[in-house]
Amino acid sequence: MSVVSNSGILGQYEASKTNATTTEHKTNLDQNDFLKLLVAQLEHQDPMNPMDDKDMTGQLAQFSSLEQLTNIKTGINSLVSAQNQGSMLSAVAFIGKGVKADGFNLSKSGDTTSTVYYSLGEAVANMQVNVYASDGTLVRTDVIGSKQAGEFQYTWDGKDTSGTKMADGTYGVAIVAEDSSGAPVLVQSKISGVVSGVVTQNGTTMLQLSDGRTVDLSSVREVVAASSSTTTTQ
Repeated sequence: MSVVSNSGILGQYEASKTNATTTEHKTNLDQNDFLKLLVAQLEHQDPMNPMDDKDMTGQLAQFSSLEQLTNIKTGINSLVSAQNQGSMLSAVAFIGKGVKADGFNLSKSGDTTSTVYYSLGEAVANMQVNVYASDGTLVRTDVIGSKQAGEFQYTWDGKDTSGTKMADGTYGVAIVAEDSSGAPVLVQSKISGVVSGVVTQNGTTMLQLSDGRTVDLSSVREVVAASSSTTTTQ
């Protein structure tokens, strides 16, 4: 009568148990780990050569500092969470309203394009507006020329340089200007749109516009009538 070896079966069983009970190793010590180490040190110390009082005091001070830092971190996380929730609740009040916010893009839907507002702190001798597709391709350049200091707005007609209507979507806009000596002049641009919702991105409260764009709540500079945030192209 032959004897059947179980070594293969046992080996498979042991391997499966090993895979199912993979040990996870910590890379950082927490409060419980620190306390366990301190207790273990006290339990296994040499009775004839006990831990020095100064060493004990120093380790207890470290434990106290660790506990305080942990509590501070927990408190800060709770505060940040509460602030984010508060920001989102306050942002809900913007839904259905038109806003102006710092930004560099515009949208096109059918014959309607969003308006870009810009301000000049000084007179410029030459200025132009560049419109870019989402892939970075230059679509249109409008030469504005000279402008005095003040508040202005730009309305794109939704066409490229050759006069062909562009597809609906979101486009980037860059306004560049220079003074009479050719030195660059800072141009502050703002985008406009109607708020349709509120979202959180990486802990930042964002207003979602009806055309799909999003703006940071902190970048909102003005709340305007919803009807003035878009312009119909001809």
